Amino acid sequence: MKHSFDFQPKLVTALRNYSREKFFSDLMAGVIVGIVALPLAIAFGIASGVSPEQGLITAIIAGFIISFLGGSTVQIGGPTGAFIVVVYGIIQEFGMEGLAIATVLAGVMLLLMGFLKLGTVIKFIPYPIIVGFTSGIALTIFTTQMKDLFGLTMESVPADFLSKWVAYFKSASTVNIWSALVGIASIVLIVITPKFSKKIPGSLIAIVVMTLLVWVMKTYFGITGIETIGDRFVINASLPEPDMPGFTLSTVNRLFPVAFTIAILGAIESLLSATVADGVTGDKHNSNTELIAQGAANIVVPFFGGIPATGAIARTMTNINNGGRTPVAGVIHAIVLLLILLFLGPLTKHIPMACLAGVLVIVSYNMSEWRTFRSLLKNSKADVAVLLTTFILTVIFDLTIAIELGLLLAMLLFMKRMSETTKVSVVKDRIDLSSEGEIYHEDEKLDLKEGVEVYEIDGPFFFGIANKFDECMKVLRDKPKVRIIRMRKVPFMDTTGLHNLESLYRLSEKEKIRIVLSGVNENVRKVLEKSDLYHRIGEENVCSNINEALQKANSYL
Repeated sequence: MKHSFDFQPKLVTALRNYSREKFFSDLMAGVIVGIVALPLAIAFGIASGVSPEQGLITAIIAGFIISFLGGSTVQIGGPTGAFIVVVYGIIQEFGMEGLAIATVLAGVMLLLMGFLKLGTVIKFIPYPIIVGFTSGIALTIFTTQMKDLFGLTMESVPADFLSKWVAYFKSASTVNIWSALVGIASIVLIVITPKFSKKIPGSLIAIVVMTLLVWVMKTYFGITGIETIGDRFVINASLPEPDMPGFTLSTVNRLFPVAFTIAILGAIESLLSATVADGVTGDKHNSNTELIAQGAANIVVPFFGGIPATGAIARTMTNINNGGRTPVAGVIHAIVLLLILLFLGPLTKHIPMACLAGVLVIVSYNMSEWRTFRSLLKNSKADVAVLLTTFILTVIFDLTIAIELGLLLAMLLFMKRMSETTKVSVVKDRIDLSSEGEIYHEDEKLDLKEGVEVYEIDGPFFFGIANKFDECMKVLRDKPKVRIIRMRKVPFMDTTGLHNLESLYRLSEKEKIRIVLSGVNENVRKVLEKSDLYHRIGEENVCSNINEALQKANSYL
């Protein structure tokens, strides 16, 4: 029996033809990616408003599930910068339990997207929206790191973008020079690392070097004031016991919009990462299976105190560049992180907060895609409007509003474009059928008898152009004996278009004007056949080409 949905993780396929050589390649890639993921998981966790160990737990559990169940051979999952703004906002408003509920809801949505085969649909989200909210998130992340980067002394940091910068400038006199030097040195190290090391990432080198340097400064030179992870958090080097969040209907209703944002953001980022990976490896991911894996990860992670997770482009590319070619590398990366948490977790308390801020400043720069942003500003006004609207709303308000209004604006502008491409024209005297592909003689010209008019619809007949058809009818204000509606260039017709056609038929019937349809394709005919209009017009008046339609019209004169 053939199932309607074939869920088969790439790990199953990979293990069928697995070899010792592949294992050693995946082992090396998994170890390297695990080490690379360590500082990022800690930094993303802290920036999101949770503890560093919660960031690590997310990378371990979600990374394992996404690789084990995923539809990509090389995808590496875990916490990402894109979620920082959303997660921080949820924690501030709803607390950790609210975040857990929202993440589980988002996981359920991702599962449904996968089972309903919506993986390909997600890819149709307009590019200006993706760049707009990605650049907006990058600027927001950059803004949130100023306090730790410069060691500012502040009682609290305001939530909104503009108030943050006002507070930063007011606290400029409290800059800790040593923290600022550590942060700037970390940024410089990350930037110059690729010039002498392609394998080891700059973020790891910066954290190791700066952590040792700060430890030496504190221990042997008595320099204080450089805040470390241990000054702010207590590291628990173990996996927590699973805990069930308290689901209530009212909480679910309130958290549904932000859960939708997490789901959409996770779907876009994971599928974008998988697509980029396909371009490098030559493989082809299963987008629906990937969404199911993302959904499963986000359902499980909250029970262990984790935060939302998705596919991470940077870690995925690191995996590929170091020889990872099967999901085994992703599983090993999760195991490496688990071992680091269990045996080296307490050492992370020495990492300077300014260094982590420097790492996130580079992450935000890479996320900003400022070159792409600048190039999109040269596109059409509609694309620029969508780009800037999404960007400004992300920065000034929040990502939920930005995605909702950005999608709404993009759809409205798309419908406007579609309506502009659809034309309605009227022919009264002669039809030139040359090169139309609907006739039997290329040079044939058909004369219309008096009392016959041909209305041609060129483009989709949907609600966006219904008024255009009405306006055309009102301008003419004539009463022929037969109206031929030529629909050879109508690829589809929606309910509003059908209603519009019914209105035309009723009006024509009152005025005793016959209606004949010409060039109706199979899709449009199916819509007509399901309505009463098809029987009222009469099957004999739905013609396949203009020649038949004119013969029918002439018979009514």
